[in-house]
Amino acid sequence: MASSSLSLCSSLAAPSRSFSGTHFTVRPPPRRPVRWAIRAIGINPEIRKAEEKVVDSVAVSELAKPVTPYCRCWRSGTFPLCDGSHMKHNKATGDNVGPLLLKK
Repeated sequence: MASSSLSLCSSLAAPSRSFSGTHFTVRPPPRRPVRWAIRAIGINPEIRKAEEKVVDSVAVSELAKPVTPYCRCWRSGTFPLCDGSHMKHNKATGDNVGPLLLKK
């Protein structure tokens, strides 16, 4: 009985050396890869969906530039300013979000 339990134990264990002699350590079972599903979700579920792209303009007299685009898709690398990332977002999700334009 001892030899069969030893062979079972040795098949699951990796030998290692210590000062007191040889002992066995049990390895955990191999890890399985985790699969993630990421799905893009639109930002604008119902506002002005008939338009190709929703862009609003606001007149502000205290601006340094004639037109300043602000991001509304939350994907811009230069947030809060728009860098055009909404185009990739709109293509992936079927959304129609566009920038907010502040005009002088």
